[in-house]
Amino acid sequence: MFFVLSVNLYAAGHTEITWYGHAAFKIKTPTGKVMVIDPWLTNPANQAGKDNLSKLNKVDLILITHGHADHVGDSVEIAKKTAARLVTTYDLGAALVKYGGYPEKQVGYDTQGNTGGEISLLDDEVKIAFIPAVHSSTFTEPHGIKHIRSSGNAGGFLISIKNGPVIYHTGDTDLFSDMALIPRFRKVDIMLAAIGDHFTMGPQRAAEAVKLVQPDIVIPMHFGTYPILRGTPKALEEAIKIKNINVEIKVMKIGETLNHK
Repeated sequence: MFFVLSVNLYAAGHTEITWYGHAAFKIKTPTGKVMVIDPWLTNPANQAGKDNLSKLNKVDLILITHGHADHVGDSVEIAKKTAARLVTTYDLGAALVKYGGYPEKQVGYDTQGNTGGEISLLDDEVKIAFIPAVHSSTFTEPHGIKHIRSSGNAGGFLISIKNGPVIYHTGDTDLFSDMALIPRFRKVDIMLAAIGDHFTMGPQRAAEAVKLVQPDIVIPMHFGTYPILRGTPKALEEAIKIKNINVEIKVMKIGETLNHK
């Protein structure tokens, strides 16, 4: 069954999750702290992207799963405007500072990590664990394709919010069996799952990933931005139904916000 979300106003004590299309999300914690993940707000699927970007004036943390341009997105502009700290692997952080123009003073060991590690940020309101991803990660300088730089390994994030949900953003990845280990350490409330196929897992493999992670809610992402990303929420729903997986599928419209108690 599909559930189309309506836009909810912010309520004290709730966590807000806003989707900007592709893999870009904003998360507002119960105390009003703001994180953005893979913030390509101006992606082709988001007609209001430039307006969203101009109005995004408060961000505490910018989380980037890997170095590809459709995930680094508008992060540097956001960082310069808001003084947001960068949460990435050490290698990607170094590449973004040296080649991408991310303000160096907003990048430090306290917000950098690597696979298997977990960091505590925002006065311990948020814990972020670095999860592997089966994908690649390079950073392309603004000068063009000839200036491709190594940026470590691709990954995902397991975000645990005090008095809020545990959110797993898969990043760009294929299905991998070690996803089954994630719920052994922390119950996942919401899984933000790539389903587009071609560059990531498609709906069939994403459904198997949902089975391994066992979230309460799955929100499909990274589909439909370009015609080549052919995976659809409908196909995900069908695959989950065939596998008899007990999960709630929530299909968000671009710009919509989910309130989670």
